[in-house]
Amino acid sequence: MANKNLNAAKTAKKDEFYTQMSDIEMELQHYWQHFHDKVVLCNCDDPYESNFFKYFALHFNHLGLKKLICTCYNGSPIQGDELSLPFDFEDEEPKKIAHKVVISEVKDLNGDGAVDLSDVRILLQNDKNVLSTLETGDFRSKECIELLKEADIVVTNPPFSLFREYIAQLMEYEKKFLIIGHQNAITYKEVFPLIKENRIWLGYGFKGGAAHFFSPYEDIATAGDHREDMIRVSGVNWFTNMEIPKRNEELDLVCRYSPEEYPTYENYDAIEVSKTSDIPYDFAGAMGVPITFLDKYNPEQFEIIGQTQGDSGKELGLRPYDRALKKYNKSLRDGQLYYMKNGIPEKPYARVLIRNKHPRL
Repeated sequence: MANKNLNAAKTAKKDEFYTQMSDIEMELQHYWQHFHDKVVLCNCDDPYESNFFKYFALHFNHLGLKKLICTCYNGSPIQGDELSLPFDFEDEEPKKIAHKVVISEVKDLNGDGAVDLSDVRILLQNDKNVLSTLETGDFRSKECIELLKEADIVVTNPPFSLFREYIAQLMEYEKKFLIIGHQNAITYKEVFPLIKENRIWLGYGFKGGAAHFFSPYEDIATAGDHREDMIRVSGVNWFTNMEIPKRNEELDLVCRYSPEEYPTYENYDAIEVSKTSDIPYDFAGAMGVPITFLDKYNPEQFEIIGQTQGDSGKELGLRPYDRALKKYNKSLRDGQLYYMKNGIPEKPYARVLIRNKHPRL
C-alpha cells in the first residue's frame, strides 16, 4: 500500500520522525554483545526528544559502553518537549540550537538505588559529562564527521530524505551501525549492491512491517491502527551490518515447483514467485521474489542475482518487451519483468532475483 505519510515527508523534506522506546528495546535486545567497551554515536538524536539517547543512557552500564555521543541539528521543531537538559541555567527555556551530549560515566548520584534520567541530568549539571553546542549539527558537517570517526557503532533513525547520503557516509568510514529506513531504500542503486554483496542486511524489524513514530506532522495514512500524536508508517526496516542470529536462520521451504504454479518471465530466464513463503524447495534456477524476501534472506541458503527497479533491470539484460502487448498492458516498460497470464501480460511489483544454493531435487 502506498504510504502517504512517507511520500509527503520526502517531498517536503520533513524528517521529524521519533522512534518509540518500545521499538528500540525490541530490536536492540538482539545486539547487546556488540556494545561492550564501544563508543556509540547517535548523530540524528537530540536528547530533548530522542529515545535512542534515553535507551543508551539508561543501559550505559549494562551494555558496558565506553562512551555515548548524541548530536542534534539547529531548529528541531519539538526540541525540549520530553527531556529537559540545562545549558546555562536550570530554569532557562530549551534553546533550538545544535548541540552534542557526551556521556562517559553514569552513576546513581541521586541515591535512589537506580540509574535513570534524573541521574543523567545531575551528571551534566556537575560537569561529569559534557553538554556543548555545535555549529549546525548536520551529520555531514566537519565537526560531526570528526565525531563519527571517534565512534565504533552508530545507532539512530536518520532523515528519510537523506538516507542515501547517510548510509554512504557510514560505509565510507567503515562503521558498524543499526539504523531505521524505509523498505523502498532496498531498491536504491546506492543501497542494493551493498545488500547483494552482504555488506549490509535487515534486522529483526517492526511488528507487521509498520511503525508508529512521534511526529509533529498530521497522520494521513489510510491504514488503520492510528495512535494519538503519532504517525503510522508502513514498510519500515532496521538496516545493519552487525551479525545477528537471524542471519543464520534457514527459511523452511515447503512448496514443490510446477510450471503451472510458477510462470516463467517472457524477458528473463526466471520464474515468478509472488510470496516468499511460496519459494519452491526443488527449483535450481533463478526466481523473482518480493523485496520483502530480504527480511528472511540467509546468504548461506540463497544467492542474490539482482533486482528489477530503475536501471537495474537493464543491467540484468532483460529483453525488450513485445510492443504488440502494449494494448493489453500500457504500463509495460523495457527493463522490467513481465510474464503472461491467460494471454495477458502481467508486470509484478519490484522483484529481487535469487537462486537457491541448495535445492532439494
